[in-house]
Parts: sequence; C-alpha cells; structure tokens
Amino acid sequence: MASPNPPPPPRTVLLLLLLLLFPHNAAAAAASTAVNPFTAKAAFIRYWNRKVPNNRPHPAFFVAKLSPLPAADSASFPSALPDIRARLPALCSRAGLLCAGPASSAGADADAASLAAAAGTRGGGPFKGYSNANFSNYGSGGDGGADSFRSYSPDLNIAADSFRRYARDSSDRADRFESYEADGNVVTANFTSYAGGSTGGSGTFASYAAETNVPDSTFTNYDAAANGRGRGFASYAQEANHGENGFSGYGKNGNGVRETFTSYGNESNVMASAFANYGESGNGATDTFSSYGVEGNVPENTFRSYGAGGNAGVDTFKKYRDDANVGDDRFSSYAKGANGGGAEFQSYGNSANPGSTTFKGYGEGTNPNHHIGFKEYAGENNTFKGYAKTGVDFKGYHNTSGSTAALTVSAEAAASMHHQHLKWSPEPGKFFRERELVAGNRMPMPDIRDKMPPRAFLPRDIAAKIPFDPNAVSEVFGVPLDTAMGKAVASTVAECQRAPSKGETKRCATSAEDIVDFAVEMLGNDVVVRSTASTAGSGGDIRLGAVTGVDGGKVTQSVSCHQSLFPYLVYYCHSVPKVRVYEADIMSAAADGGSGEKINHGVAICHLDTSDWSPTHGAFVALGGKPGEVEVCHWIFEGDMTWTVAD
Repeated sequence: MASPNPPPPPRTVLLLLLLLLFPHNAAAAAASTAVNPFTAKAAFIRYWNRKVPNNRPHPAFFVAKLSPLPAADSASFPSALPDIRARLPALCSRAGLLCAGPASSAGADADAASLAAAAGTRGGGPFKGYSNANFSNYGSGGDGGADSFRSYSPDLNIAADSFRRYARDSSDRADRFESYEADGNVVTANFTSYAGGSTGGSGTFASYAAETNVPDSTFTNYDAAANGRGRGFASYAQEANHGENGFSGYGKNGNGVRETFTSYGNESNVMASAFANYGESGNGATDTFSSYGVEGNVPENTFRSYGAGGNAGVDTFKKYRDDANVGDDRFSSYAKGANGGGAEFQSYGNSANPGSTTFKGYGEGTNPNHHIGFKEYAGENNTFKGYAKTGVDFKGYHNTSGSTAALTVSAEAAASMHHQHLKWSPEPGKFFRERELVAGNRMPMPDIRDKMPPRAFLPRDIAAKIPFDPNAVSEVFGVPLDTAMGKAVASTVAECQRAPSKGETKRCATSAEDIVDFAVEMLGNDVVVRSTASTAGSGGDIRLGAVTGVDGGKVTQSVSCHQSLFPYLVYYCHSVPKVRVYEADIMSAAADGGSGEKINHGVAICHLDTSDWSPTHGAFVALGGKPGEVEVCHWIFEGDMTWTVAD
C-alpha cells in the first residue's frame, strides 16, 4: 500500500537545501541547481552573503573563478608541503589550477632515448604537433639530415621543452623551428649546448614564441665551438609579454658562425635578452641584428663581453629598437681584447620615447684594427665610458637635419646632443578622457581580452597551507625557479611584498574570501563588484550607448583588483581614492554612422588625481598633459574587477 506521505522527489529536496543554505537570493538559487551546496564554491557564496548582506546578485564573472573542489577534498586536504605535493595531480585536475602537464609527443612518450634512436644519422623529423618533449642529445654525432619542428607546443598553458646538447658534434645538419611555442602561456625552452662542436649545417627559428605570455628561453653555449654554421632568428618572440632570453656563451670559440636576428622581439612587452660572452674567442663571426625590438615596450638587452677576444668579428645593428618605448641597452666590455672587431650601428636608437644605452669599455684594448661606426645613431641618455679612443666613428650621430655628412665627435659631445623623436603611443583607446564617456561618442576599444591562463581560486583553508613564498610554491607545484613559471611566481611575490605607493593601501588576495574581506574593510559591507561583461568590441571602433555614473557620478573610492601570474588565482588589490566609475552600453560602430547594436556592457574608471603618476606613464603620452594636470580613464579589462559602495 502506498505511503500516505510519500518522500519528496530528489529535486525538491535539493531545492529545500538550497533555500536553507542560501537565505539571500533564494529565488535565484531555487531557479538554478548549477551550484552544488556541498562544494567549496557554495561555501564561499555563503561566506559572501554573511560579509555582504545586501541581497545583490553574485556576479557571474566572479562565481566562475571560484574553486570547483568538493567539500570533502577541501576538508581532507593535507597540511604538510610534501603531502600536498603528493596530491598535486588530483588537485590540479579537480581544482582548476595551472600545472605542468605530462610530456607527450604525437600521443607517445617523448623520452630522450627513443627520440635519439629515431634520429638516426639523417634526422627523424618532421616533428609536428609535439608538446613538452625532451630532445636532449638528439642527433648528436649525426651526419647530414634535416629536422623540422612545426607547430611545436602550441596553445599550451605551461610548455617546457629541452633541446640540450641537440646535434652536438654533428655535421651538415639542418633544423627549422617554425611556429614554435606560439600562443602559449609561461613557456620555457632550454637550448643549452645546442649544436656545440658541429660543422656546417644551418638552423632557423621562424615565428618562435609568437604572442606568448612570459616566454623564457636559454641558449647557453649555443653553437659553441661550431664551424661554419648559420642561424637565423626571424620574428622571434613577436608580440610576446614579459619574457627573458639568455644567450650566454653563444657561439663561443666558434669558427665562421653566422647569426641573424630579424624582427626579434618586435611589438613585445618588457622583453629582456642577455648576450653574455656572446661569440667569445670566435673566429670570423658575423652577426646581424635587423629591426630588433621594433615598437617594443621597455625592451632591455645586455651585451656583456660580447665578442671578447674574437678575431675579425663583424656585428651590424640596423634599425635596432626603432619606435620602441623607453628601453635599456648595456654594452659592457664589448669586443674587449678582440682583434679587428667591427660593429656598425645604423639608425640605432630611434625610440619613440627615449630610453638609455650604456657603452662601457666598448672596443677597449690595444688592438688598432677595430672599426666601430655609429651611423645616424639617434639614441638619447647614452653613456660612453672607457671606450676605444681610436677606430670609433660617429657618422651622423644625433643627426636632426637629415644631412649625411660625416661627424666625428667625442663621447662627451655626442652624449650631450639631442634628437627629435616621434611620440610613442600606447594602443588606441587604452586611455581616454572623462569627457569622452557620453552617449553617441565613437571611440577605439583596446584589446581587453584576458591574456592570463585560465585558473580558479583555491579555497582559503588550502591556500593558507601553502606559504606565499617562491620556494614553497616551487616545492608544492614542482615549478623550478629558473623556469618561466618559477620566475613569474617570484615576481608576483616580490610585487606583493613591495611597499605601497604614496596614498595606496594594497593587499594580495590568495583566495576569493581575501578579496571580499579587503573590499569590505576599505568600503564597508554594502558593496558591489563590477567588470566589463565580455570582450566584444576589443581592438575595433565602438559607439557608446547609455552611460551611467556609479553612485550618481559622484567622486568616490573604489578597490581595483588585477590578476597576477600564479598556479592558482592571486589578485593584487588596492584602494583607489578620488575616482569616478561609469557603466556604459557598448554598441557596434555602424558603417552608416548609426548607433549599431548593443554588443557589450563596459565598466570604466576615471582616476581624478594623477599627481603621483610617473611623467613617462603611457597615459600622458596618449592624452598629453602632466601628472596632476589631467584625469585618466580606462576600461576594466576581462579578468579584472572594481568594487564600489552600492548605489
């Protein structure tokens, strides 16, 4: 006989639980069962409701970042770092973290022994679609052959490839790296002792590490003691972000080694390259740096003991750092002790925003056969200290008249001359004035896409078990500190530990709870968090629809939070006083001049007090004015957020 009081169906039970667990937004919770009440995500939402009891909806962009871990995983998680490390594979997959994946190549294990066997004497390529492989000792001692690495490690969050001692002592071997590690995040490549002692052959790096985030490549002793080998780096690290490349001992003791760097680091952001002991004691080395660092943002390059002790080496720097923003190059002990070293700087230093260059001990030594020419050299903020007194020619140095007449000047005179530069400008639309935030205005929209790899927050109780220290993070996540990811971790920690700027209150939030706590501490518990709804309109022209000032358009205080690069989500949050925050409908810019259709809903913040900003800040380059003279507005990019008092 049927029970007079049958149990409610499972969905009803779940809805009742949701109503009990989520007293705020009960109707919204009952309408959707997307958030399991027994997860870290649900636990955080209950925490949010206690800390911010204003019944406002939980924004989807924030909820999407919460940890997907089941409650049992959080409760049972170990405290000791070695035990956490042992649980890492499960944690990475279940918690949405940024962890290095297993090495693989075309579906097979890519260990060094199997790859070396595949190489034979004639080459085992082409290698297409490989990822995170170890090619150490590959092709060593081989005779002839060719290898092609195409579309290698594309679109990876963490790529780590090793080509140590690749083709060592080989003869007439050719290799090509095309579209290598493109569109990746935190990519590391090790080419130490690559092609050392080899004879003949050639190599090409085309579109290497293009549009990557934090590329880190090591070319230590690359082509060392090689004989008659040619190498070309074309479109290397194009449009990359915050990377480092080390060329220590590159071509050392080589004979007739030819290296060409074309379009290296162009349009990149804060790329650094170190050429220490590059070409040292080489014989007849020929290196060309053409269009190197063009339109880059703050490129930094060090040429220490470059070509030292070499014989008849020739280096050409043509259109080096053209139209770059600031930047810093150091030529220390360049060609020191060399015989007949030659260098030609053609159109060097035409930076849009002046950077600095230091020549210390340049060409210094007793050899009279050096020839170092500065032809149409246009750098500012230069220092020439202890350079060769003969064999250095300044032709058209700081030439502002367009004349090509020869001009030989002393270092002191050259450094005191000036050159007029074109203005460097940030991406159109990155900064704008408050008066532009009006309905109907047409304006460029910068690329607001989140360039960071996808990750989730860790629950606070787990994040608290991992010390916020590079060594601890390295131990837990198996991230060597000399890799791109390891350096990113160290940089994030250092930035978080930096003393706040004048008038700034800051905190690095290692959990979602930390962000809410900081916002409430600074603004009170009746707060709202906002971000631009999507990336629609990025990189194109838009037209503004309805524009609304938050809190009635009054001057207010906000808390802005920006992502940092870490294995799990970490946000740099800081209070921003004296701002106005706006919301705006973003419309497509119709070709006929009409309003177009709504494609996005943007959030913009206008900084009214810029008196403590740097005079070289890109905002003043784009908008004119000086610190404290003009307000500066910008959109809230995807992945970032701003908190204000609820209106």
